[in-house]
Amino acid sequence: PAAPAAPPPPEAPAPPPLVQEAVEGMFGKPTNGVAVPMGASLLSDNGINFAVYAGPEVNAMNLCLWKPEDLRAGKPPTAEVPLDPQFNRTGNTWHVALPEATDQMLYGYRVWGPKNPHQGLMYDPQHVLLDPYATAILAGDRTEYGVVSKTAPPGEECWPQYAAAVPSPNDVFDWEGVQSPKLNYDEMCVYEASVRGFTQKDGGGTYEDIIERLPYLKRMGYNSLELLPIAEFNELEYSTVPNPVTGEMRYNYWGYSSVNYFAPKQLFAKCAGEDCGRAAGREFKTLVRECHRAGIEVILDVVFNHTAEGNEKGLHLSFRGLDNRTYYMVAPDGDFYNYSGCGNTLNCNHPVVRQMIVDCLRHWVLEYHIDGFRFDLASILTRAPSNWAEFRDGLPGTGIGGDSVPGQDLPEPPVIKMISEDPILGHVKLIAEAWDAGGLYQVGSFPHWGKWAEWNGRFRDDTRNFVRGMPGYAGIFAECLCGSPTLYNDGRKPYHSINFITCHDGFTLRDLVSYNDKHNQANGENNNDGDDNNQSWNCGLSAAEDGENALPVAKTLRDRQMRNFFTALFVSQGTPMVTQGDEYGHTKGGNNNTYCHDNDLNYMDWALAKDPVKNKGLSRFARLMRAFRSKQPALRLANFPNQDNIQWHGHEPNEPMWDEESKFVAFTVRSNDVGAEGSETLYCAFNAHHLPAKVVLPNPPQDCQWRMVADTALMAPYDFLDADDIPAASKAAAEAMIKPQLGSNIYTVMDRSSIVVRAERLTPFVPPPPPERVVAEDPNQPTSAKARAVAADPNQPAPEAVAAAAEAPTEVQEPPEP
Repeated sequence: PAAPAAPPPPEAPAPPPLVQEAVEGMFGKPTNGVAVPMGASLLSDNGINFAVYAGPEVNAMNLCLWKPEDLRAGKPPTAEVPLDPQFNRTGNTWHVALPEATDQMLYGYRVWGPKNPHQGLMYDPQHVLLDPYATAILAGDRTEYGVVSKTAPPGEECWPQYAAAVPSPNDVFDWEGVQSPKLNYDEMCVYEASVRGFTQKDGGGTYEDIIERLPYLKRMGYNSLELLPIAEFNELEYSTVPNPVTGEMRYNYWGYSSVNYFAPKQLFAKCAGEDCGRAAGREFKTLVRECHRAGIEVILDVVFNHTAEGNEKGLHLSFRGLDNRTYYMVAPDGDFYNYSGCGNTLNCNHPVVRQMIVDCLRHWVLEYHIDGFRFDLASILTRAPSNWAEFRDGLPGTGIGGDSVPGQDLPEPPVIKMISEDPILGHVKLIAEAWDAGGLYQVGSFPHWGKWAEWNGRFRDDTRNFVRGMPGYAGIFAECLCGSPTLYNDGRKPYHSINFITCHDGFTLRDLVSYNDKHNQANGENNNDGDDNNQSWNCGLSAAEDGENALPVAKTLRDRQMRNFFTALFVSQGTPMVTQGDEYGHTKGGNNNTYCHDNDLNYMDWALAKDPVKNKGLSRFARLMRAFRSKQPALRLANFPNQDNIQWHGHEPNEPMWDEESKFVAFTVRSNDVGAEGSETLYCAFNAHHLPAKVVLPNPPQDCQWRMVADTALMAPYDFLDADDIPAASKAAAEAMIKPQLGSNIYTVMDRSSIVVRAERLTPFVPPPPPERVVAEDPNQPTSAKARAVAADPNQPAPEAVAAAAEAPTEVQEPPEP
């Protein structure tokens, strides 16, 4: 027998009658308002305009308003203003203005429309929805990170009612004239950190607490602070399922599950909840200002690939209830395309959504002075949208013409083009994580308009494989050292390669050299989560030596390997990035997916970080290697290296070892860039073999001698010898043992180690004098003899210069050898 027909979807409740009245103490009688700008905005008459996009199927909408005390008490809206479709709607934008409005007020929207999940229609007036353009947000009575609501209805303690603060004329901030340092990429060293994790162990885990740690970043040389997501998210998202191993509450610690994109996370603020939530924005601005005062840029990690609303059975917080089929990529049966791996996919190239993304990024730059953005799973921003306004063969179209289908990668994605060509956004740092969870991998091929940098995942993987001694990677590693020209020599520069060994997602640096396998049991997913392909090695003979089970020889090698990774990172062309804690050897016990842990696994250990002796001086080595890079133009070339500025070597000069079994890479490099005259030639060698290599160095340039900078095989502090913090007598003794070898152009690069040597000048470099500035003379005045001589033959020197040259001793300077 035929299956029974599915019951028709229930009819949406009828909207209330249209009665718009003033509410004493809150606002005057509502007026029509205007459709732009989106969100809530101040009017010249002390009123507030509200404008929000909703789907074409919406037939009614209420503006819901709370007094702060009513929201905290878990009460329904204090007042609701029904909107008239005839006067309060322009196209698909609903709008209303409230004159004489108090700024002590919060708002949301109640929306009526058809509900048919099989067609992707999810309108439900039972929910009051957050404005996608909200710039300050409160969640019921919650004002403390990790603490559930005390006034929300049973079952909603982790998800109390969200509401947005209205704008206030009193919400002002003094930037004190502090400007962004506006660093060039080649000056940058990115430091990826979490607001909470960076300061929670020895502080409060807030925006304000980071400020007192800025001297640490400055001392370490990290001048670009890349913050894990700070746009509003709910850290209690996973708390309903306790950790079966530890019994602890599980958290959305990393924050890659946005509730809203325009508002800084309220509970990262020490002043959370104050001034209807607006004070949190001012606290974050204070952090940005003090970063800029310290010469540090701020980059935000943004998550324009999915939201916290989950799959088709998920929450109604904001986007879903305003227009599910516009904000998300929805398939014909109402299911979601899931290219994010998180249940839904933001419909980034839909006209409404891409405009929201551009408006959001502009908001962060103009309002918060943000210097750049790292785009999580950025390949989703290159996928064709689903557009239900255009149907072909029973499928939603894309609305962008051509033969593209929803989800297909586009050669010129509209949203990427808009960002790149925007007069504001086109001048900030744009960094793509150029892949997604749907299998689209665009490292080296992300649409870039000459402006987008990329997290170079190839650098990470290939450097890991070479350093751990995998055969066949010598030539590939050399490509990494050059800034990956086969990936980025397409109109971009070496600095468009963001080089990294680790990031928040995966093993820490110490765990990378301490574990063969992941150990994620504490995540409560039976160790099934996290990546299985880590290119890691515990430096022992088997997986039995994972972690603390290793023999002493393996533990010693781990310290050397971490230094090898830092050396590779800082001598490579490109822009280096360090992950929070790697500089001192932070461990997460082999857990490579700590997204749900609000504990010591993710907290910065300041006792280790501030002590240069702990962990055998690793933080000292990392700091000095970063400082060395900043002083060496040869490591920050303006263009990809070529035969004029880099030469490759093996155990013998100019005989590189590119065979399949080679585990040795060496090179000399110098800068010929304008402004780098007189910069030093460097020799770097990496020996990933289990045996030492006796190498012959090329001759140093004329009037130079080789001087040891760093040798990862040596114990601290001699691992970085070219430093001022070693007692003079000790340093002299160490150099006395090394100089005879270097003086003979011979050195033994120990097994699984790397060295950096610089060509030190025996006599100081004297830059050539600048060309003489010729001042134009008044044509009405008599012409001097000097001027007449120059005018007669502009290639001849003036008589005074000839006389001076005749008296000066002649010195012939040979060009330095390559």
